[in-house]
Amino acid sequence: VIRMFIASRYVDSRVSGSAILLLAALTLAITACTAPSPDATLKALLEQAEAVIPEEMPTFEDNPELVALGEALFWDPILSGNRDIACATCHHPDFGTGDGIPLSVGTGATGLGPERSLGEGREFVPRNATEIFNRGLPGWTTMFWDRRVFAIEDGVHFGSPAAYRLPAGLENILAAQAMFPVLSRDEMRGDRGDLDVYGAPNEIAAINDKYVDEIWAAIMRRVLEIPDYVDLFANVFPAMPVDELGFQHAANAIAAYEAQTFTFLDSPFDRYLLGEEDALSEAARRGALLFYGEAGCAACHSGLLLTDQLPHNIGAPQLGPGKGVNDPLDPGVMLVSGEMDDRYSFRTPPLRNVALTAPYFHNGAYDDLADVILHHLDPAAALREYSGAHLPAALQSMVQRDAATQDAILAWLDPEIENLPSLSGEQIADLLVFLDALTSPTARDMSGLIPVSVPSGLPAGGALIP
Repeated sequence: VIRMFIASRYVDSRVSGSAILLLAALTLAITACTAPSPDATLKALLEQAEAVIPEEMPTFEDNPELVALGEALFWDPILSGNRDIACATCHHPDFGTGDGIPLSVGTGATGLGPERSLGEGREFVPRNATEIFNRGLPGWTTMFWDRRVFAIEDGVHFGSPAAYRLPAGLENILAAQAMFPVLSRDEMRGDRGDLDVYGAPNEIAAINDKYVDEIWAAIMRRVLEIPDYVDLFANVFPAMPVDELGFQHAANAIAAYEAQTFTFLDSPFDRYLLGEEDALSEAARRGALLFYGEAGCAACHSGLLLTDQLPHNIGAPQLGPGKGVNDPLDPGVMLVSGEMDDRYSFRTPPLRNVALTAPYFHNGAYDDLADVILHHLDPAAALREYSGAHLPAALQSMVQRDAATQDAILAWLDPEIENLPSLSGEQIADLLVFLDALTSPTARDMSGLIPVSVPSGLPAGGALIP
């Protein structure tokens, strides 16, 4: 229309200044009418990234007995060889369902969170305790930083380090995950020769590592020596003889408790997805446009779970005791897959409630989300400049700063992270506002979830050695 107007009225090219201004105003008006609004652009990006919430929340309200059993087991140190650490010790409501420290401190320690101290002769757990928010949502196919527990296509069988010894009857991948922390000597099981908190021999640690089915059976024998647990299991499995109960039944209960208790879908972002236009502030919407657009975050943090569950090498610093024979290095997913392409790769973490789940990365290398963003924008520089000065003193000397190690990490860096755009300080600030908008208000204070007692009589959550 504008071109026809120009052709018919001003072919002699003698256009007056007022006509030019009129044309410019008309052009701007038409552009404003046809250009998509920021909200329309954001919604298109969200649709493209499959950012949705489930139509129905997963719930176990029809099976409160299962959840009650799971709650008792989750908080009870009876599952650990030395009776001094519970699932909740490293996945505590007061610390965003993690433990608030870079690398977990397992059996033999005292205290909780940042106050937890390493026991004499013990080592740090090689990796950061993952948060457990929303692990009951549909779509999870892998567990752990290295994806060593994974769902088979039929959805009822799972691959794992236990291979064929993993028992049947696990109801979901979260239950499959719950089978493994009790096997780890550093995390919950303890070492040969350990005495438990009462001074009795740790009979679970005495079993050979490869006999995982015997370890699970020994834990169940210990649990079912407690009358209250016999009653709790009978409430859930009334037709099953006690001697036929296996640890998979305990794992199903733990998974039900975690799914029921730590699933939150009421963040400002969730409300925005449901159509509440003003749920996100202007800064949060700008941050969301960056996250799902220019900044490229959604390339890995997409979908319902805000993770692609795939392994990526983002140039994370190496720190801690390392993993197995690779001491002091942790090659990540390569230990499971055997593929060199997976060297120094770790599964993309989910981001719901991420503002509550510091420290970040597979080894808790950063305790500030701003530093995490800066690392992504220039991983090579961040890795080479990483000092770990903010880490606990015991970990500062365990940061791998040698150039050869850094070169090896960067040699396998994911191409995606090498091509991220630079961002201004204002853009980073907007991203941080959006990340905070992923936080559920009800997740900010979960102190009411801590039980007063557990059936064993041990301290709930394993906070102290009696």
